[in-house]
Amino acid sequence: MRTKDKILLGIVGIGMFFLLFFQGFTTHAMEPQNVYQVYLDGEKIGLVADKAELLDLINEEQQDIKDTYQVDQVYPPNGFDIVPYITYDEKIVSANEIYKEIQEKSDFTVEGYVVTITSPASETEEEKVTTISVLDDDIYYEAEHRFITAFVDESDYQAYLNNTQEEIVDVGSYINHMAFEETVTIKEAYISVHDKIFVDADELTQYLLYGTTDSLPTYSVVQGDTLASIASASQLNVRELLIANPQYRNENAVLAIGDKISTNLINPVLTLYQEVRVTEDVEQAFTRTTVVDNSLRAGTSQVTQSGVTGLERVTQEVRIINGERTQDANVISSVTIREAVDEITAVGPKYSYVTTAHGNILNTGLSWSWPTMTPYIITTNYEWRWGEFHNAIDISGTGFGSPIYAARGGTVVETNASCANYGWYGNSCGMTYGNYIVIEHENNIYTLYSHITSNLLVQVGNRVTQGQQIAYMGSSGSSTGAHLHFGLSVGNPFRGGTWYSPWSLF
Repeated sequence: MRTKDKILLGIVGIGMFFLLFFQGFTTHAMEPQNVYQVYLDGEKIGLVADKAELLDLINEEQQDIKDTYQVDQVYPPNGFDIVPYITYDEKIVSANEIYKEIQEKSDFTVEGYVVTITSPASETEEEKVTTISVLDDDIYYEAEHRFITAFVDESDYQAYLNNTQEEIVDVGSYINHMAFEETVTIKEAYISVHDKIFVDADELTQYLLYGTTDSLPTYSVVQGDTLASIASASQLNVRELLIANPQYRNENAVLAIGDKISTNLINPVLTLYQEVRVTEDVEQAFTRTTVVDNSLRAGTSQVTQSGVTGLERVTQEVRIINGERTQDANVISSVTIREAVDEITAVGPKYSYVTTAHGNILNTGLSWSWPTMTPYIITTNYEWRWGEFHNAIDISGTGFGSPIYAARGGTVVETNASCANYGWYGNSCGMTYGNYIVIEHENNIYTLYSHITSNLLVQVGNRVTQGQQIAYMGSSGSSTGAHLHFGLSVGNPFRGGTWYSPWSLF
């Protein structure tokens, strides 16, 4: 073999040797490693060799969280993910380094439940979603039960659930249907410890009733207090006070000095809707009539016939929302138990108008008649309601389109017929009164007839007689059902007049 060929062969051999050597070295250096890639909200945090070590470290380091929520296990944040990964030469970091980075960037979680309350859209509001986190679903179910029994007597609720309600014999009520207007779902979830997590039913019940977990005002009972007097001083009606204090079942409940009474108006997160059949004995107002008696001195008067209220046994279908009945009432039947007897007052020939205010009661010395058909239902009285004073009485039960009468002769001084016949709560049409009529009577007395339909039977300037039909019952303006809002004022009510209880007239 030639020397040149021998040299070439030697060079090739040396090259093959080094190629095989480095190939073996590289193969040994790049042997694959099975590790875990850690993600937080989609971002790579790093590679860790032992998944269990990281999870154990997260749990073991959170003793404060365990003590706060009385749990045995704490979990990684929401958005945390750890997946198997194969690497050859990427850097592996310690579980402790990964833990510290997670701790800086996010919150750890505990096992619990998320309650989602979805309120349906309405004419005035969009769909609303409220979420509540609870440590245990039993906490929510207990709070929901307490919420319901703030509005419904416990025994009545259990009878409804168990289908053991007694049929009405004489008077009483029967729940036909009960449900929440919202959709409620409950799902297991890992909850961030920085979220509000309810851990007991007391606090959650308050939130469901009042929409807040802040401390609520209370009143300490003193000598002479009644639920009615406390309600009035707190700008609530008695029903609202009883809802806020379910330990008392009616306004005649006995109070002990020092008892703590919640005086906050509720602002419920849930809406409990009931359809109830009610049979009750309802008083019907008597008419006050005056006659001139020349034998009496001027400016004096004398009752010659005492008035007696009528009594009707009325069966009606009512809607109740969070303990408050809506403004309409669907009368199914009625039976007269006692006819009303008019009160007759003899007055001197020059009887002068005198006003006396005794709890906003006005002595008009005039004859007045009831402004609707009978039998009727008073759905809201002259009282505090929903944080404002309701300065009239709401009369219902005679039905949409039933006649509305002038309570006394007078002159129509103001009307509105621009609103739709059906409104909704919060509707501002007609200053919230909807369609209305204002009549001026003697002695600067005015009556207001509102929420009526738009087809008025009178117009401004008309002279009307007592008992004349002037309109039809409607549900216009801010209204939750067909009713008449009947008001009484000294002075034009929309020109600085003063409201008085319409019961003054009857």
